[in-house]
Amino acid sequence: MRQNSFFSNKLRFIGITGGVGAGKSQILQYIKEHYNCEVYLADEVAHLVKEPGQPCYDKLVELLGREILAEDGTIDKAAMAAKIFSDEILLQKVNGIVHPAVMDYIMERYRQADDNGQVEYFFVEAALLIEAGYKQVVDELWYIHANREVREERLRTSRGYSDRRIADIMSKQLSEEEFFKECDFVIDNSGELEDAFRQIDDLLNYL
Repeated sequence: MRQNSFFSNKLRFIGITGGVGAGKSQILQYIKEHYNCEVYLADEVAHLVKEPGQPCYDKLVELLGREILAEDGTIDKAAMAAKIFSDEILLQKVNGIVHPAVMDYIMERYRQADDNGQVEYFFVEAALLIEAGYKQVVDELWYIHANREVREERLRTSRGYSDRRIADIMSKQLSEEEFFKECDFVIDNSGELEDAFRQIDDLLNYL
């Protein structure tokens, strides 16, 4: 949880994380529809900060070369992914550029929302929330948990992922034990969505 914050603490700042297939998108959609809040997805912000004129654009082009650019001058997501595929050092350099810019963007939006006083909660979601250092700035971290077997089945049916791809993605994410250790609250989304929604309602009423 956040310590010695410069913020007013009037606006509750909540980080949401969890492994692939845990159902974070559905959880966030429910929160958007039922609570007076702002919600930011780190992946979406990451695309924004890579646009021409934004903080990461020139740095990424300098690092990866102009071959990652599309005809219109924007960064081509597929070309960039191909460039850093299987290159752990290059991936770390890219993350070192993008992650701080994403946090700066989100923190500025938080300051604005806190000053405006129009919402009750401010949520930020990312699979890499813990690794990117958000634990130091949020009031609490929520772990959206689902059993591995449930997550695997969801990825097969909803996204058409192969078992090999699922195993590869999961191997690159934190273990359940690490998520449990680092997060303040757990929402169990292994069963019906309505059960997870009730847990959210109970938790926000408690807070």
